[in-house]
Amino acid sequence: MNDESTKIVAIDGPAASGKSTVARQVAQELGIVFVSSGEMYRAFTWWVLENDVDPTDKNSVLELLKSTKFICGKSENKSTITIDGKLLTRAEMASEPVNQNVSVIAAIPEVRARLVAEQRAYAEKSGVVMEGRDIGSVVFPDTPLKFYIDASPEVRQQRRAAEGIEDSIANRDKIDSNRKASPLVIPEDAVVVDSSYMTAEEVVGEVLREIRART
Repeated sequence: MNDESTKIVAIDGPAASGKSTVARQVAQELGIVFVSSGEMYRAFTWWVLENDVDPTDKNSVLELLKSTKFICGKSENKSTITIDGKLLTRAEMASEPVNQNVSVIAAIPEVRARLVAEQRAYAEKSGVVMEGRDIGSVVFPDTPLKFYIDASPEVRQQRRAAEGIEDSIANRDKIDSNRKASPLVIPEDAVVVDSSYMTAEEVVGEVLREIRART
């Protein structure tokens, strides 16, 4: 696994733990693609709302899922998501309606199964640094490069507020940890990094040291 292009780095963690920032910088250092699995769930949530489907109506959501075509691409070592010909912007995926409904959509087992398949297919094309909540536990359980980025609930709530996002970290944690499909867990053999009082650069440095030590 010395070839960077074949590396699969799994980075998991709860909301606002800093995992996205860390994963993005690690991917840049390694010269491989950064993929946010959460953006895939956000993209489909946006599509559900765009089609006036009630996110709590599971049957209607799954009917839409059947006809939805995902295309995962890349631009300058960043992943892109196209749904039925629509290239989504990060602003669309981070809109308040999406924030309010993404946990509901992500808790549907059939949705997770479809998107996990999409994530695995994407990683077959090249090395990736993928972040999410079930990457090391479900999507790529066999990769030796697993990390779990954590932080205290208080610090994470402060980070969320600083971003102008008003959702409850405690509520999001409860949904993520208690859902039946791929609940948030610390993957077996993952390196756990508490980012509460570390800078992003310090966390990135620790992750890179572990990656280089293991490869």
